[in-house]
Amino acid sequence: MSETETVYRTTPARTGKMMAIMLGICIVGGAIFFGMWDYWISAPPPVAASMSGAADHGAPAVATGQTITVDLNFVQSEDGFSDLAFNALTGEPGHNPTINAAVGDKIIFNVKNQDGGFHAFGVTADEEGFAGIIPGSEVASAASPLKEGESDSSEFVPTEPGTYYYICTVPGHRELGMVGEIIVVDSAAPAEAAAPTGVSHDFSVTFVESEDGFSDLAFDALTGEPGHNPDFVVNSGDEVTFTAINGGKGFHAFGVVASPDDFNNSLWGSEIASSAAPLKAGESGSVTFTAGAPGTYYYICTVPGHASLGMQGSFIVE
Repeated sequence: MSETETVYRTTPARTGKMMAIMLGICIVGGAIFFGMWDYWISAPPPVAASMSGAADHGAPAVATGQTITVDLNFVQSEDGFSDLAFNALTGEPGHNPTINAAVGDKIIFNVKNQDGGFHAFGVTADEEGFAGIIPGSEVASAASPLKEGESDSSEFVPTEPGTYYYICTVPGHRELGMVGEIIVVDSAAPAEAAAPTGVSHDFSVTFVESEDGFSDLAFDALTGEPGHNPDFVVNSGDEVTFTAINGGKGFHAFGVVASPDDFNNSLWGSEIASSAAPLKAGESGSVTFTAGAPGTYYYICTVPGHASLGMQGSFIVE
């Protein structure tokens, strides 16, 4: 007895329907793909960009020690689409301010969505479009934008001279006006320290605090009082002695730095105590060092947060 083999078949009608569905999927997918062609070619993958010789704007730069803080607000016309801008609408003072910087400067952007809509932020070297955003400069994204009243910050350290653009990265918003220029020039050659001059200076500062211990921190006198955070001016190569006295109730330490935000990197061995081993109330300490290259520096309390609350003054080397 022979075994019977079962053969499964389908009808021509079912085959036709299946083919029609597959063809429809191909047509719709192709329409979506080619309809977004400008998008696909606007953001080449990093590897492709590198192979094509595109500049790596995210490469490390030699820091200049200069910090530029820029406050930017997204604003829009009453109809919400005819004019989009930063800080002020077209023709108004402060409209899309131009930022001037040098290679190695740190630009800090404080970005806020002030007038509604959905917005995001970034810096690009591209002259048009919303691609090529430099890593680290982003605030939010087109997929997860800032809503009305929301804000955030980002940083951009240019690695080479040229014109960059800060934009709203939501597609179409740059074209409607949300774009400003960042003009970057070559940084000047770093100044060199002079040989020891044989001149000595003796300076003294006192840490002082408001009664609540945190709303106003300063040197020598509180904000608005005579002697508040005095400037000190010396020549490169001079010998400088600082004595710091803790006249407050909290813990404090002293150092000369390139930027008030850089409390971890005191220059020239200028530290008195430290945030880990600070001066207690009534204690004092001294340090002697040689002033380095000409420039504007800052003497600060190196306990994190104290410089931003007011414990900072200018130390100018000529």
